[in-house]
Amino acid sequence: VQLQAFGGGFVEAGGFLRLSCAISGRTFSSYAMGWFRQAPGKEREFVATIARNGRSTEYADSVKGRFTISRDNAKNTVYLQMNSLNAEDTAVYYCAAAIVGSYEYWGQGTMVTVSS
Repeated sequence: VQLQAFGGGFVEAGGFLRLSCAISGRTFSSYAMGWFRQAPGKEREFVATIARNGRSTEYADSVKGRFTISRDNAKNTVYLQMNSLNAEDTAVYYCAAAIVGSYEYWGQGTMVTVSS
């Protein structure tokens, strides 16, 4: 199972980015998918998760109302739409996949830098 995240970059505060994460090696719909991030000097933190069928989502309080997680099972891809970005959103963003319980598979991360 391999995950490939992309879409990071440099953006000014107030701007937006959309991250994508493609999974290969197994049926995508078998996995709940999540996004996490790790800011410089900080521990990795949860950002958002989406159920296998896409009908249920959860978000960290810090991103609620600004970020949206979605998935396209036909394309084996999960997305993270990030709006109203601010400097505190600067981090390496990771996608992860879970079959039961904990996240078992992780992508390599994509860097998001937000200028203030």
